[in-house]
Order: sequence, then structure tokens, then C-alpha cells
Amino acid sequence: MNHPIRRLPDTELEVMQALWACDVPAARSDLEQILAQTHPMATTTLLTLLSRLSDKGFVRTEKQGRKSVYTPCVTQEAYLAAQSRSFIQKLCGGSLSMFASALCESGLSKEELQELRELLKEGD
Repeated sequence: MNHPIRRLPDTELEVMQALWACDVPAARSDLEQILAQTHPMATTTLLTLLSRLSDKGFVRTEKQGRKSVYTPCVTQEAYLAAQSRSFIQKLCGGSLSMFASALCESGLSKEELQELRELLKEGD
């Protein structure tokens, strides 16, 4: 995708999360099996959502015989990175210090904050 990764509606994001959890390419039945545990939906609903995700460039659909298989075009990491940037921009006016302060006040444990510090150091 060459354009910015836009935020997905919750139901489309649930389908993407199921797809990211599958071995790809994934069949509809693979997605239904994962979604049944957390977000059960009718087959027709799933197919509609997959079609929308394909139209938006998030999913590639390929025919294999009589069935279709699905492959994500956007990685989970790329989606999370784009949404994190958008979140900081929208809610904190782009201020990382304001975001960090909010994280510290969010009720995270000292261990979680230390883990976050270590992850940030690794990102250098």
C-alpha cells in the first residue's frame, strides 16, 4: 500500500486480526474458526467484510479451485505503527511527552513501564 494506512472499523479489524493469526493464505473456514472464539459472525457477513478489506487494499483474494483464499497486504505491525502515530497526533497534538505522561498516569505497573522503557531502547 502506497497510501497512508487508515483506521479500520472494529468489525473489519476483527477480521484482519483473525487473518494475521492464520497461516496464509487462509481459507474462509480458517477465519471462521478463529472468529468463532471471540467474534462469531455469519458466513455472509464475513465474506462481505473480506470484500471490503480487499477493496481497501488490506487483503488479497485468490481463487484456488472452487474456493477463495485470503492473504493480508498490510502487516499487523505496519497497521499498529500507523494507528499509533495517528493516535499520538490526534489525542496528544503530536507531543510524545504528553503521551508518555498519559501512559505513566494510566495505571500501568512499574514492571510494565520498565518493559516499555526496554522496548523503546531496543528500537534505537
